[in-house]
Amino acid sequence: MKKDNAIQIKSYDFAVRIVKLYKHLSQEKREFVLSKQLLRSGTSIGANVEEAIGGQSRKDFFAKLTIAYKEARESHYWIRLLKDTDYLTEEEYNSLIKDIEEILKIIGSIQKSIRNS
Repeated sequence: MKKDNAIQIKSYDFAVRIVKLYKHLSQEKREFVLSKQLLRSGTSIGANVEEAIGGQSRKDFFAKLTIAYKEARESHYWIRLLKDTDYLTEEEYNSLIKDIEEILKIIGSIQKSIRNS
């Protein structure tokens, strides 16, 4: 992984956090449905970023990045829902929401740059 690709690094690190959170929620809190949804969307962001990087064209890159953005929006939703249903502490929530909002800003910025060029 290139050291200067911020979205690649941040989306991978976020996926690792989500996998660990899923393990915690399923083992400790016995919550399976919401956490599984977050596991799917939260790990999909990085997978789509990786696919975008390996895209065959600019159009392919943009399409995969758009999917990553949608998965990030969905993850944002599940994080809020887990907090509001008392599965996440305020501290866990604040940390996760900060990360996902940063990912959304980066992907949004990349999309805007592509549209404007």
